Amino acid sequence: MGVSVIRGLSTHPGAVRIPAPRVAEWPSIGVVVATRDRPNLVRRALASVSEQDYPGPLRIVIVYDGVAPDWQLTRGGERPVLVLENWRTRGLAGARNTGILAAGDCEFVALCDDADTWTPAKLTTQVLAMRTRPGTLFATCAAEVEYDGRRTARLAGLRHVGVDELTHDPARALCASGFVARQEALATAPARGGIGLVAEDGPTGGEDWDLLLRAAKCAPIRHVDTPLVRVLWRPNSIDPTGCAAKVRALRWLVARHPEIGQNRPSAARIHAEIACWEAAAGDRRAAWIWARAALRARWCEPRAIVSMAAAAGLLRGGGLRAVLCRHQVH
Repeated sequence: MGVSVIRGLSTHPGAVRIPAPRVAEWPSIGVVVATRDRPNLVRRALASVSEQDYPGPLRIVIVYDGVAPDWQLTRGGERPVLVLENWRTRGLAGARNTGILAAGDCEFVALCDDADTWTPAKLTTQVLAMRTRPGTLFATCAAEVEYDGRRTARLAGLRHVGVDELTHDPARALCASGFVARQEALATAPARGGIGLVAEDGPTGGEDWDLLLRAAKCAPIRHVDTPLVRVLWRPNSIDPTGCAAKVRALRWLVARHPEIGQNRPSAARIHAEIACWEAAAGDRRAAWIWARAALRARWCEPRAIVSMAAAAGLLRGGGLRAVLCRHQVH
C-alpha cells in the first residue's frame, strides 16, 4: 500500500542533497522515553537526550508505566520535558504510544529506552540522512552494545532497509532507541497508508521487529550505519517461562507477517530459532515440528541442523543457552 494518502509526508524532490537546513527549517521532534522504576537510568537517558546538538525544536516526553512519575524531571533542563503516566495498555507498547500521541504536534518522533543513551549528534545525523531520500518515513541507526564490561558496535552494513533485509540478522539487531519516524505516519493506521502505532495486542518482545516490518512495507527505512546509540544490554532470562514468552513473540510475528515465511532462507532461520526456544522451554514435540519446518524451508541452513540437535536433546544445557544468547543479541 502506498503512502501518498498521508498528507504532508512526502519531501519535495528539490530537497535531495541540499546543504544543512537553517535553524528555522529543522523539523520539530518529540522524544519518547518510556520507563518503569529505573530512576537512575532514566535520568541518564534524559541527560543524553537533553545534550543533543539538534538545532530545531525538541520536546522530551517521559512516560511512566505502572509506577508513580517523578515530576521533578520537568525542572531545570534546557529542553522542555513533559512527564506523563501511561494512559493506554499497560506495558512498554502502551507507554510508547502514550508518548507518541502526546507529541502529536511534532513532525517527527524518536524513541529512547530508559536504559540507553545517545551520542550528541544522533538526531541531527538521522534527520539529515532522512532528507537525502524524499518520502522517507522511518530511520534507524547502528548501536554500541554495552555488556559485561565490554562495548561492541553492531553494524548492519546497510544504508536502506526493506522487508527482505529485516529477516537477516544484521537488520534484526536494530534497536528501538535508534528509531525516528514521522509522527503522522505513526498516528495513521496501516489500512489508511500509514505505519501505525506500536502494537499493544501482541506478546512482549515482538513489538520492535513488528514496527520495523510495518515501516518497511510503507517505504524503505533510512539507516545510518554509525553507532549513535549506546545500549545497556541485559539478556532475557533463559528459563522455561522466559523461553515460552520468546516463542509466543516469534510465532505472533510469523503469523502477523506471512512474508517472513515466503522467503525460504528467512523461513529456515526463524523456524529454527523457534525450535531452539521451544526445546529450551521444555516442549520437545513443538521443537521437532519447527525444526522440520526449518529443514523443509532450506535443508542446508546451519541453524536448521542446530535446531534438530536441540529438538533431539543432543544440544542442551550450556550449549543451548549459548545458542539462545546469540539469538537474543540479534
